[in-house]
Amino acid sequence: MIEITESGQSYLRELLARQNCEGIGIRVFVLDGGTPKAETCIAFCRPGEQESDDESFPYNGFNAFIEKKSIPYLDEAIVDYAKDSMGGQLTIRAPNSRMPRIGPESSLEDRINYVLYNEINPGLASHGGFITLEKVTEDKVAVLRFGGGCQGCGMVDVTLKEGVEKTLMQHVPELSAVRDVTDHSDTENAYYK
Repeated sequence: MIEITESGQSYLRELLARQNCEGIGIRVFVLDGGTPKAETCIAFCRPGEQESDDESFPYNGFNAFIEKKSIPYLDEAIVDYAKDSMGGQLTIRAPNSRMPRIGPESSLEDRINYVLYNEINPGLASHGGFITLEKVTEDKVAVLRFGGGCQGCGMVDVTLKEGVEKTLMQHVPELSAVRDVTDHSDTENAYYK
């Protein structure tokens, strides 16, 4: 799981002490986990602000609450503090935040994103396009958004049915369907018009 070095813990204890709040800790989570724009975050967490399914880890002088859905992205993460000429810097290295190890126990969203970013988007990149996952519905429909050269492209229906849908359904058999929510009326950057 996440490692907070001694210097990182010392720095966080100092920050937390300045908040004048008994029992304040930190909360660690990953925004847009499993995507190229993933961002690992640390925030103050006052008593009662943690989520009910957060995992709590005690450190010397404070607790760290880890968001449950962020746990796979924080595997092997390290929080460190290094002093420098400007005072110092807290760093978070989370090598699995953009693409965690994917297995059968991984969430449906993680497995879909893995296929999108490793199987589908590299092929679309030659046309300046990409696809992102908007959501997965309760009935296991992957709702996708096309971007770049794929938005407004005249071949998008073929790409969706013959390429994207087949690939996703093959790699993630639990999916019941794939839908596109892109407004394709904007053809300004379309690869094929």
